[in-house]
Amino acid sequence: MEIMALSMFGVTCLFLLTGYPVAMTLGGVSLLFAFFGMLTGDFDSAYLLAMPQRIFGTMTNEVLVAVPLFIFMGTMLERSRIAETLLENMGRLFGSLRGGLGISVVLVGALLAASTGIVGATVVTMGLLSLPTMLKRGYHPQLVTGTISAAGTLGQIIPPSIVLILLGDVIANAYQKAQIEMGIFSPETVSVGEIFAGALIPGLILVGCYILYQIGWAIFKPESVPALQDDTPVKLSETLTALLPPIILIFAVLGSILAGIATPTEAASVGAIGTILLAGEQLKKGSKRLRAALLSIFGLVVLAGNFDLRMGIDVVTLTNRIAIAAAVIMCGIVILGIGTSLQRCWKSGILRDVMISTTHITSMVFIILIGAALFSLVFRGLEGDEMVHAFLTSLPGGQMSVLFSVMLIMFLLGFFLDFIEITFVVVPIVAPILLAMGFDPVWLGVMMAINLQTSFLTPPFGFALFYLRGVAPDTVSTGDIYRGVIPFVLIQITLLFLLVMFPDIATWLPDAVFNKN
Repeated sequence: MEIMALSMFGVTCLFLLTGYPVAMTLGGVSLLFAFFGMLTGDFDSAYLLAMPQRIFGTMTNEVLVAVPLFIFMGTMLERSRIAETLLENMGRLFGSLRGGLGISVVLVGALLAASTGIVGATVVTMGLLSLPTMLKRGYHPQLVTGTISAAGTLGQIIPPSIVLILLGDVIANAYQKAQIEMGIFSPETVSVGEIFAGALIPGLILVGCYILYQIGWAIFKPESVPALQDDTPVKLSETLTALLPPIILIFAVLGSILAGIATPTEAASVGAIGTILLAGEQLKKGSKRLRAALLSIFGLVVLAGNFDLRMGIDVVTLTNRIAIAAAVIMCGIVILGIGTSLQRCWKSGILRDVMISTTHITSMVFIILIGAALFSLVFRGLEGDEMVHAFLTSLPGGQMSVLFSVMLIMFLLGFFLDFIEITFVVVPIVAPILLAMGFDPVWLGVMMAINLQTSFLTPPFGFALFYLRGVAPDTVSTGDIYRGVIPFVLIQITLLFLLVMFPDIATWLPDAVFNKN
């Protein structure tokens, strides 16, 4: 059975490396080994009977509803050219400094990360807009490619992030399983909101480290990061017009989660609506109706955080009545703005493209999730999880040795596998073992998220590198791209060691916000 479990994992990796579709590989290899296991008597077919229940559990999981909503946000920001406007204005703001264009790319990457979790759209957008300009101005190709690739992956660690949603759901299930196996039959839970809060400070530290790296180039290799010689004056009004709407949207989404006003799923719906309004404003500047709708969304978040807006409560004070009336008026303004914006997006052809792209990406994520569920069932039926548990617990060095081994395995798998495969296949196997050893689930989730972020940057199969290679000119070699991302990978590894030494970096904010004991 151990040989079959190991062979199953190896064959799966082999098929993935050949380029065969991930979901079909996970499901097909699982069924193949389940069939052979039943022939040899090593696999109980009763495990397969649990599959419908797994699929139903996925269908009824409210947390996962946030995935298509955040995908919609990212796609709409990219197709409506909001990201392009943001990058152009930030470039003008910092371009007069040595390394300023690199700093602007990092900051825009952080803002887009806090608005969406789609790496491909961010890397491609910034690659098309920033790469030619930075190369033309004399920036070193390795710095340019590394900065764009790394900034594009910030959406994996800065909430709201699709990785954090998927990983948070897996960690929550693993945490409950670990507690039950320890004999705790009324287990504690961990929410995606706590994972979001835990990842926020490490994500901002990562942004700061990327900016310090740009400053380091400006100090030690100033000829490689020239200032932008542009006589065009920077208009503060244009800069604020480009920056304020995305920042308001970020505060509405993240603020509502951290304040406990909304769940990640509810906040994702707020973000999707806000993005629709931003797209409409981008298509036709100066629309008072859309700007009023955007301000109304922010106002609704503030009202919901300070007043009880339920109309069915027994005692409604005068203050509550006024707040409810204001909320109703704001809802009407938002609805009117949404209708106007959707009409503009439909006429311009953006809405159709965004909906098709969102459907494709969402379908890919969930079909992989179903394939991974089948893989984990068969792997467990072949006692593969017990084999992994026995191997990890027998390692010398205690908890930290096990943690280091798991992180190293995930890091190496990131060279060849996508974060979705690692999240759905590897994490459910190793997370219960680590959590049973006493590691904090939020801290562990953040550690894994940062580790998974490197899967987009590690050669030879980092997806961010592929995205950038697809839009980079022929003058930029693949070797430049590979060498350029290595310092950023080292920065992320350094952050992992900092989290090990100072776990409060990831646990302080969730403890403060969610009042954990």
